[in-house]
Amino acid sequence: MAWIDELRARLDQAARDERTPPFVADPEPVVMVDASPKIEDGIPRAVRVAGAWSWRIIVFVGAVYVVLRLVSLLRVVVIPVAVALLLAALFQPVTAWLRRRGMNKSFASALVEVGALIIVFGGLGLIINTFVGQLDTLSSQVGDGIQEVQNWLAKGPLHISQQQLNNSITQLRETVTGNRAALTTGALNTATTVGELAAGFFLTLFTLFFFLRDGGQIWRFLCRLLPRDARVPTARAGHYSWHTLVSYVHATVLVAFVDAIGIGAGLFILQVPLALPLAALVFLGAFIPVVGATLTGAIAVLVALVTVGFVKALIVLGIVIAVQQLEGHVLQPLIMGRAVALHPLAVILSIASGVVIAGIVGGLVAVPILAVLNTAIRYLAHHPEGEPTPDREPPGTRPADEDEEEHEEKADAKLPPPAETSVGSDESGVAASDRADRPAES
Repeated sequence: MAWIDELRARLDQAARDERTPPFVADPEPVVMVDASPKIEDGIPRAVRVAGAWSWRIIVFVGAVYVVLRLVSLLRVVVIPVAVALLLAALFQPVTAWLRRRGMNKSFASALVEVGALIIVFGGLGLIINTFVGQLDTLSSQVGDGIQEVQNWLAKGPLHISQQQLNNSITQLRETVTGNRAALTTGALNTATTVGELAAGFFLTLFTLFFFLRDGGQIWRFLCRLLPRDARVPTARAGHYSWHTLVSYVHATVLVAFVDAIGIGAGLFILQVPLALPLAALVFLGAFIPVVGATLTGAIAVLVALVTVGFVKALIVLGIVIAVQQLEGHVLQPLIMGRAVALHPLAVILSIASGVVIAGIVGGLVAVPILAVLNTAIRYLAHHPEGEPTPDREPPGTRPADEDEEEHEEKADAKLPPPAETSVGSDESGVAASDRADRPAES
């Protein structure tokens, strides 16, 4: 064949010239380029990058949605566990103090839990007795106060006529009558909710006991479920996050106590009925930052308006504003700022999201969750290998815009680096063999 003769001729020519035949591989690799056009070639790079980000964001949002749906389905379990975790952060220092004094860990946990129940139920009993004792006086005062408010609306700057007031009251009564079936259904739902509350209460007590008793062991068990290289960083991030949660809960309790004392003292001096229950309501509302104390303070002003008159209600309003200013400008920077550094916008958005997702409980746990995530993410971002921070402080206690390297340089200058804590200690929550088996750094 012609092509065979041509190949032999080329081989003979190559042998005479002592050159490498053309079909022998060169020392350098040969790169074959496919010149055929592709669909991606006609798409701008910015669009390709946006598309790559888009499908990843869709997957992330879908995963978050699935998690939220699971939390919603398991809310009877998730909510008590979340409340028990917050209570464990509140009482854990007391339990640790008792155990350092030689008390058995089970007995110490049970003693702290029983003591907390006695305080809570004793306070509830006192509040209920106060409410029942003032109920008759309160009824007459509320009637007189409502009449005074109606007179002010008719004769005041709004100039609302008595006929308009009567029409509004009549319309309200018709609305209640027309929605009687819905109200009945709501009562049945309330009965179901009472059952869920009872189950959640006992589940919270049960979970709290074991959090106080075996919290460290539970965390070590969870960390050992992770891949080996992720155990130490995750354990250390959890350690710092737990310290942030403990500091946040203690600071919140202190701020709530100051709010309740300030507003409650003002109500007591002005002889506003239900001063103690209203102070307790302010205390509970202060656990929802920014929003809670404001709403409960507004309720106190409303009660003062319909019971003791317009002038004293203005005084109560002034007391509420003064306490809020004290909280915002003194207590929050001085106490809360040492526990967690969160931007006010992040706090408001987290509370709003929590309320939309899980109601009042969601608003209660939204900020602690944000504080814990803030500490864990900032720690892992700058310490991916699980090494401790130079000052041994959680990274979530300083503003996010502070330069991490500058902070570490300051910490190194102020404090000599202490000896490394054993990985088998409670700080890391991981066995010492886990770090020993990790690959050496290059």
